[in-house]
Amino acid sequence: MRPRSEAAPPYPDTFYSRTLSDTRARPALVGRVAVDVAVVGGGFAGLFAALDLARGGMRVAVIESQAVGWGASGRNGGFVSDGFACGPAAIRRHVGRDHADALQALSAEGVAIMRHEIATLDIPGADPVAGILRLRRHDRADDLRAASTPDTPYLDQPAIRRHLETVRYRHGIAEPAAFHIHPLNTLRGLAAEVERLGGLIVEQSPVIGADLTAARKTLTTPQGRVEAPRVVFATGGYTGPLIPRLRRAILPIATYVMVSETAPDLLAQAIRTRMAVGDDRRAGDYYRLVQGGARLLWGGRITTRAARPAGIARELRAEMLGVYPQLAALRTDLVWSGLMAYARHRMPQIGLLQPDVWHVTGFGGHGLNTTAIGGRVVAEAILGTSDRIALFAPFGLDWAGGGAGLAAAQATYWALQVQDWWRERQAA
Repeated sequence: MRPRSEAAPPYPDTFYSRTLSDTRARPALVGRVAVDVAVVGGGFAGLFAALDLARGGMRVAVIESQAVGWGASGRNGGFVSDGFACGPAAIRRHVGRDHADALQALSAEGVAIMRHEIATLDIPGADPVAGILRLRRHDRADDLRAASTPDTPYLDQPAIRRHLETVRYRHGIAEPAAFHIHPLNTLRGLAAEVERLGGLIVEQSPVIGADLTAARKTLTTPQGRVEAPRVVFATGGYTGPLIPRLRRAILPIATYVMVSETAPDLLAQAIRTRMAVGDDRRAGDYYRLVQGGARLLWGGRITTRAARPAGIARELRAEMLGVYPQLAALRTDLVWSGLMAYARHRMPQIGLLQPDVWHVTGFGGHGLNTTAIGGRVVAEAILGTSDRIALFAPFGLDWAGGGAGLAAAQATYWALQVQDWWRERQAA
């Protein structure tokens, strides 16, 4: 992992930004540009939409306020699996079984899209690795056994111990069709393909004004403007006040990730798999080996206000040592955070904001599959090739509660931590 380079795009200091395969910075927008579709936001959702639109023959411009993948798209844990942040039972209660099944199929398609693009574009440094283990710390497993299939087998404790040298996990499910990636390299590979197809991507170009009333809409940046008859807002946890309805509909929630020093021999004493690991606690942790097994990337914790990285690092390290005490000598090299966008209903917010203006946001920490399918269904709606975007209509831009919503989210998280602790204590 190389030191941070001043010549690279201005990313936060993370493992991903230090291991970029492509360090090319893109220019800011200067002057007037006219396109068929303007996409605001250079994360996964915006780039997947732009990619499908460009493949459909449209001239597209992606307007990014910082650098491509600067937000949560380029800072996350890198897990790609089906499903949504909102659990399947809650989705079924809200929309019924058939509709829920259709949404689940879309979420699985998102996984396939991500896998396909990485493979066919041969994205440098994407580093896809197959498999995710979903593990449980308390002693209840009837639901896991019932949900298991030949493709997603149930794991008892001896089976888990073949992968992980710990007694903390009692039951689990293996998801061999899921995978994990270097998200920032992956995203930059998608951006390069959008440009190869004739799309324009500008960085360091925050949208500071928007006239969405005319047939030809105008987005203004500090040094230029983009004119387009169609606009897509693909912002997330860093959504600003430009479109108040979008800003009011999301809660920006911080999550945290740390990466260890290079210590392959020490790590091999604890983790004998390249599959990623996530526990199913309602306030859980997730982790995986990176750099060919040389480092451990560990994520967890959420806060509604940015916390000091040093304090979070101590908490994440305590979690790690609670699972793997044999890693006590493992040093932490780097800690970072990022803001995710959560909706009150915990489902992606994908739809029509007004005629010819779409939104795709609110992925709630489960974005590496849902951004892919979200971008695709928005592109299909614009191209007129499908109306699958309507499946997300029941999950609209509900007001997230502002400051009260953030306080409630933090209180809920603390309550979940207590419930997790109590269940594990009873099982001990």
